[in-house]
Amino acid sequence: MPLRQPGAVLNYRILSLGDAALTIEFGEVIDRRLLAAVAAADQALLQAVAAGQLPGVVETVPTFRSLTVIHDPLRGTRSEVEAAIHAVLRQTAAIVAPRGRVWQLPVCYGDQLASCGPDLDQLAAACGLGAAEVVRLHAGGCYEVYMLGFLPGFAFMGDLPPVLARARRSEPRTRVPAGSVATAGSLTAIYPWESPGGWHLIGVCPLPLFSPSWPQAALLQPGDRVRLRAIDAGEFAALQAAAPAMRAAAQPPLAFLAAAAE
Repeated sequence: MPLRQPGAVLNYRILSLGDAALTIEFGEVIDRRLLAAVAAADQALLQAVAAGQLPGVVETVPTFRSLTVIHDPLRGTRSEVEAAIHAVLRQTAAIVAPRGRVWQLPVCYGDQLASCGPDLDQLAAACGLGAAEVVRLHAGGCYEVYMLGFLPGFAFMGDLPPVLARARRSEPRTRVPAGSVATAGSLTAIYPWESPGGWHLIGVCPLPLFSPSWPQAALLQPGDRVRLRAIDAGEFAALQAAAPAMRAAAQPPLAFLAAAAE
């Protein structure tokens, strides 16, 4: 089925995902055009749910290239939910997903701390660059949050400068420290929790990225943009000491918000 957006027509298909969910698939690659389609469709469906036009729909879950719709099968059959979704998406030409917030997050890169960026030099060598140039390029980007996944608050962000794009590590680590700033392929991310991981670790961010105390538990949301600022070990230590209070606060650390949602 076609999904019309300003200046473009995108095809989509709807796939079954068990007896209480379905997936609207827009493509098979990581692409900003598909991300915009997912965001527009998500916005349209959420508005329809609020208006009572999609009874039984419980939740929508956006990804890079698809949107999963979870519904209550006791309140509507699969065919009824699918027909209602088609009807909503046919009207999405006028729906423009709002831009998210812009954050500026601090990052301590490289070997300034024992746990900071153990892969920076290796990544730099693979890219044919010096470590300082990798830091300059990585910190100079403005990254869009494509989706959340893997861990609570883990934001997949793109796009890296092409020269920094390298496949993930051949041997994943069993332990990646919380706050680790990492790259894999064309993406970058910050690990909100300690976990296994196979991305290249080039720095660490001292801010909490997830807290149930905040109105939205995850600091970063799909559609947000993230700028990075390189900091030294002294500033890192000060922010790290303040992190527990930030996590316990009723609001996320808005001092690092460069611009509110448009």
